[in-house]
Amino acid sequence: MSDPAWWRGAVIYQIYPRSFLDTDGNGVGDLPGIIEKLDYVASLGVDAIWISPFFLSPMADFGYDIADYREVDPLFGTMADFDRLLAKAHALGLKVMIDQVLSHTSNAHAWFRESREDRSNAKADWYVWADARDDGTPPNNWMSLFGGVAWRWEPRRGQYYLHNFLAAQPDLNFHNPEVRKATLDNLRFWLDKGVDAFRLDAINFCFHDAQLRDNPAKPAEKRVGRGFSPDNPYAFQYHYYNNTRPENLGFMEDLRRLTDEYPGTATLGEISSEDSLATTAEYTRAGRLHMGYSFELLVEDFSAGYIRRTVETLEAKVDEGWPCWAVSNHDVVRATSRWGGATPSSDFVKLLVALVASLRGSVCVYQGEELGLPEADVPFEALQDPYGIAFWPNFKGRDGCRTPMPWRDNGNGAGFTSADKSWLPIPAAHRALAVTRQEADAASPLNAFRQFLRWRKVHAALVLGDIRFLDADEPVLMFTRTHAKETLLVALNLGAIEVAAPAPRGLRLEQIACPGPSNGRIEAAHLVLPAHAVVYARVSTL
Repeated sequence: MSDPAWWRGAVIYQIYPRSFLDTDGNGVGDLPGIIEKLDYVASLGVDAIWISPFFLSPMADFGYDIADYREVDPLFGTMADFDRLLAKAHALGLKVMIDQVLSHTSNAHAWFRESREDRSNAKADWYVWADARDDGTPPNNWMSLFGGVAWRWEPRRGQYYLHNFLAAQPDLNFHNPEVRKATLDNLRFWLDKGVDAFRLDAINFCFHDAQLRDNPAKPAEKRVGRGFSPDNPYAFQYHYYNNTRPENLGFMEDLRRLTDEYPGTATLGEISSEDSLATTAEYTRAGRLHMGYSFELLVEDFSAGYIRRTVETLEAKVDEGWPCWAVSNHDVVRATSRWGGATPSSDFVKLLVALVASLRGSVCVYQGEELGLPEADVPFEALQDPYGIAFWPNFKGRDGCRTPMPWRDNGNGAGFTSADKSWLPIPAAHRALAVTRQEADAASPLNAFRQFLRWRKVHAALVLGDIRFLDADEPVLMFTRTHAKETLLVALNLGAIEVAAPAPRGLRLEQIACPGPSNGRIEAAHLVLPAHAVVYARVSTL
């Protein structure tokens, strides 16, 4: 991990601080809790951690509404705690990536409190302000991703301000060079502390159309998106003008110049646009972001054909760009439930890590994914997510994937907290999958996860190799990974019944036993794959 390009092929473990480990008994996870469990994280065989926001915040969006980019929120601890976390992670060989939310701040941020006072103060142009139309309505038709109009009236200025997310998250005006400079200065603060990477939240939302042109309507049959439901009015538009503006590319280059001053650091952009794969390719070209990821594998479709089309589409668009893949995170239904149904098998859970970690690119793994946690069913009265509360019952929000980690299967807090009540409930199904229980079971998903990641590290083709898909009938996904003189064939059965897939013609296959997932076998001219099984084989030509 001393390689300056450590991020290529890295497995990055996402930690959602509120739900990782509570050490002070208030029912909410904290930085000391992360420190306490870093040995566990290192034991998984991952290369880095990504820590979701822990900065000063009113928590309207649970930390993605930042009131001070350079302060740790007391809910999570102190700056000294973060310094200890950084030092321990590095001592364990783990790189540290932190979230940065650049496109907007909290409405409690000092910049916004000054900006909203009048139209002539020093920060007057730091946010996106606009006059009402003649009839008093907002300046255009832009919608918020969290539902409703993306403009909020501010009586002190007699103007509307833009919020692409919650009204408590006003958008910064990146057309203002002072805003761009202040944003980069905040990033430099954390680089000087020694962080290794930034995960850049909603990075394509920084710039807006300066002319404030209306977004065009989207036909009903095309109202499908990444990360929002089709009954959300946000899906009724093509979002050509409120995000993904061409001016943002110059800012990506400014970001890259900054990180290049700190050798070995990296940037990972979260990208959700009308064509997220094309935007990812554009944002990861030379001199821009190191990596990009989108919501393409965070959807309902779990077919081999969809996964192949998605990866091949990105591969065709990128040149030197580097993808990062994820099948779960803090914003979507957990993959075991989304793709595996109500009662996913242990073999299915083990297959998921083999799938995502065998594709070309880096990997983001969400806490609890190694345990195979299913989506939690959080009742309405326990919901915390404003997005879910607004769209209940059609969409239950993001709380179901954010419930606390079950460290033990006993006690009220399941080893997460000593409090009588955690900030979100811990379901009984999660207790049955607790870390202590799985560590005692050699065949558990947790131990399979560890075994597979250790095995992956010794195969450069899986970490760094090129990818080429091979034809196979559903539900088999088949491809090769090639690096230097090593070529590996990867075949995965995404289905729940055994299949026999014809082996690729013209290739000699030498099967490699893979620890972790269920292994299929090579018989004559076929790959025999039981339900949710894999085959890895060295490839040479006949």
